[in-house]
Amino acid sequence: MPIFDMKDTIAAQATAPGEGGVAIVRVSGERCCEIMERVFKPKNKKPLENRRLTFGHVVDGEEIVDEAMAVLMRAPYSYTREDVAEIHCHGSDALVRRILLLLLRAGARMAQPGEFTCRAFLNGRIDLAQAEAVMRMIRAGSDRAISSAIRQMEGGVSAFVRTARGEIISLLAEIAAAIDFPDEI
Repeated sequence: MPIFDMKDTIAAQATAPGEGGVAIVRVSGERCCEIMERVFKPKNKKPLENRRLTFGHVVDGEEIVDEAMAVLMRAPYSYTREDVAEIHCHGSDALVRRILLLLLRAGARMAQPGEFTCRAFLNGRIDLAQAEAVMRMIRAGSDRAISSAIRQMEGGVSAFVRTARGEIISLLAEIAAAIDFPDEI
């Protein structure tokens, strides 16, 4: 696994590459709001509000690059537990590349594969089993695989492990007591 710098603000395409009606570009990190202010201009000229989808333009200086929607999700109530913003733009590969370039020029760096989920794990938003379930969900090829991944993402595996751990600790305590105090057990 590559080493990630958690102080960096990262950006990446959140939707699958390819032509489509809509693409989503995600930004996460300390400088998220500052970077978004440079790249996205709300039509209502107000700052992005937490958890409110806002209509506006992606801009390169004074040039309008795309008509888009943006949403800000303030920490700790986001996937990574950092400030996160998304730009919902038209789904052209060339347009997504341009928006990413604008975000990089504004101070973000390109996220490594899995880095958003890694940040969610490192920031305590999800545990390791849930992080693994994200990949299982992405790769799911059947309804059964999806159901299994959802249970794991919701903490089913983690709850089982916690319960088993508690039972094992209790048994170990009983064994230790039986060894230390054989006449009293």
